[in-house]
Amino acid sequence: MNLFNIYIKPYLKMYIRSIILAVFFGVLTVFGSSALTFTSGYLISSASITPYNILSLYVPVVLVRTFGISQAVTRYLERLVGHNTVLRVLSNMRVRLYKVLEPQALFLRTRYKTGDLLGTLSDDIEHLQDAYIRTIFPTIVALSVFAGSILSLAVFDWLFALWIAVLLGVIVFVYPWISLRLMTRHQTKQKDVRGRLYAILTDAVMGLSDWVISGKKDRFTEQFFKDNAENLAMERKQRFWNQSREMQIRILSGVVLIFMGIWSGSMALAGEFAPAYIAAFTLVTIPVIDGLIPISLAVERTPTYKESLKRLEEIEKTVPPVYEGTVSSVEPVADIVIDQVSYRYSEGQEEAVKNLSLSIPHKTKIALLGKSGAGKSTLLQLLQGALVPTKGKITINGHAPQEYGDQIYEIMSVLNQKPYLFSTTVENNIRLGKRNADLEEVEEAIRKVDLDEYILSLPNGLKTEMQETGARFSGGERQRIALARILLKNTPVVILDEPTVGLDPQTEYELVETIFEALKDKTVIWITHHLIGIEKMDQVVFMDKGEIVMSGHHEELLEKSERYRQLYEMDRGGL
Repeated sequence: MNLFNIYIKPYLKMYIRSIILAVFFGVLTVFGSSALTFTSGYLISSASITPYNILSLYVPVVLVRTFGISQAVTRYLERLVGHNTVLRVLSNMRVRLYKVLEPQALFLRTRYKTGDLLGTLSDDIEHLQDAYIRTIFPTIVALSVFAGSILSLAVFDWLFALWIAVLLGVIVFVYPWISLRLMTRHQTKQKDVRGRLYAILTDAVMGLSDWVISGKKDRFTEQFFKDNAENLAMERKQRFWNQSREMQIRILSGVVLIFMGIWSGSMALAGEFAPAYIAAFTLVTIPVIDGLIPISLAVERTPTYKESLKRLEEIEKTVPPVYEGTVSSVEPVADIVIDQVSYRYSEGQEEAVKNLSLSIPHKTKIALLGKSGAGKSTLLQLLQGALVPTKGKITINGHAPQEYGDQIYEIMSVLNQKPYLFSTTVENNIRLGKRNADLEEVEEAIRKVDLDEYILSLPNGLKTEMQETGARFSGGERQRIALARILLKNTPVVILDEPTVGLDPQTEYELVETIFEALKDKTVIWITHHLIGIEKMDQVVFMDKGEIVMSGHHEELLEKSERYRQLYEMDRGGL
């Protein structure tokens, strides 16, 4: 998978030393536990036999204490190094994801429910974090313990070591393979069933009344309960497998334990080592097998990582590439030409914009109207360079938007429905438009948006805290502060993306008056569903299904279009 080479492999190379150190401490932890059990078995056996010298027991006593402490220390060091490494990896993953998404925020906002998307991608990054902590590290530790145990046993008896390798190989290789197969099949089936359940739930929320009226309510509920029962049955089957796998491995552990006891007894009888080692060799199998068991759980998580990588890959394919700017300077004017532009989001879909042509000279005021899905937002993304036309071309002062790169934001500012205002002072929020602006420039900006008397009448004036998202102020006041920020930035083009939505008619009218007075020397592209203030526009454009279906000056449309007259009178009636 391509995303494996992006989100997993590079960090394995980047942090290889830390990863090796974490694995080393993981292996030491299992070794310490095994050595503790081995030494304890030897000590108990030796103590049960009258020793030649009581001092001979001191060494194993000290070793028991040493290994008892060491396994706790190495476990702590393993967690410390491993989690520190993974948190660094996670930080890099998040930065990479941000760099992919941030330049295309406008594109994502119109194509996805952004909160849901970011939440899902955040979970995906968390899953990839687990790929290191819960899969890669435990797997390498288990394989290292397996190899070390077999090699150590081969020093005494290589044939018996080969037999134990077969038995332990069932735990290390067979069960993980079965677990992976079952989990992959389980996730595929459960994904289909849950998809049907979500679809049924949506029908229940949005159209249950239609089911009742049609007399098919029983069929609806029957299908819902059937799919829900199937989903629960799959979950029970998965839990049963996890429990039965644990039991089977424990039974196999008992078999290995018995074989080790028989072998160590025969070795003692043959005089290969002292009888005190019988318990030591027998009991050491328990911590060794405990170190191998996590590999099944580690491997079965792989399908989850594949799903996360698949989603990230789809996002990276869906989001258009970011183009580096080639224009060295930005002019203080902006003549925009849209020439026979069409755009299609993906093959098989209808064109979101079709053969659209517009000329917007500098200082022109143009309104874009149309219902949702008409193509207005797509056109704005094309103007800002977030999307590249499938056909035709757009130029701003003779250059394609992509040629400006990040400098496009020195040409265009956007005032949308809910401009984000930070929990800091009014002055700081406005100064975001121009970081080095002096106090006089900030005061001039609030004067232009007709907010100076109110702000300066407050006890702290421009130093007034706005609270989170600007909650200290009303909706109209928040829009005026955001407009002041745009005026301070002083771009030649301002896009108004329905900035008056949610305001009462009187506040909307006053804000529209303020906006167009403040922006009289700028190019204005106004997306709106309302016609309040529309007479201030040089051109009114109606879009439907990506095409211009009506265009003209306000007076012209009033004279020629009955539909336009009705819409205009309806909006005026709200005042």
